[in-house]
Amino acid sequence: MMNPFRAIGYSLWIGKEIVTGTVDVLTGIFKAGEYGRPMIVELPLRCETDVEITLMASSITITPGTLVVASAAADERSRATLFVHALFGESEADVLEGLYEMEDRLLHMTRGRKPEPISRGAAVQRPSGDAGSPGESGTTGEAGSTERSAQ
Repeated sequence: MMNPFRAIGYSLWIGKEIVTGTVDVLTGIFKAGEYGRPMIVELPLRCETDVEITLMASSITITPGTLVVASAAADERSRATLFVHALFGESEADVLEGLYEMEDRLLHMTRGRKPEPISRGAAVQRPSGDAGSPGESGTTGEAGSTERSAQ
């Protein structure tokens, strides 16, 4: 059950992320030269319930500079996964670090405890024959990210 004090704390933190994301986007618009480093990253989730997954996807999308572009449901072999377009980030690892911090805070709010850590660099294996599942094979995009296309 969600603790209202943790919900207020998470709301304040996400508000801060919205403000800093807005500043990053505005700074990027007026900065001479390159505008951002767009990439799509695969984010395997520790979120398990529909509410947790929806809150995570909404938190990512409401933050300027990030957008959930696809999702993959969990099955017996893999976790639920979000595919996130990030406009700014030094690398895929940098973007994933921020997203995992968001998930840590969200799960602490919803579950009342910090989630178990997962190996941050581990690849998620997906069955190769699933119709409609994102990306049997990925292509490398900017900053070494893996871009997937929904079929």
